[in-house]
Amino acid sequence: MNVLSLQELEHRIDVLRSHMIAIGKSKGLNHPNTIKFSQELDSLLNVYQKNKLK
Repeated sequence: MNVLSLQELEHRIDVLRSHMIAIGKSKGLNHPNTIKFSQELDSLLNVYQKNKLK
């Protein structure tokens, strides 16, 4: 993953969270796409936390 600024990470996190919520509402929380977005969001949140601690 490229090095992103905290602001860029925050934007990507917001977009992913919105997509995940929309899919979760329409297809259910156990749908594979909801889970995929949740895992991607977890990964981005981990990167954000690591960068914020620097």
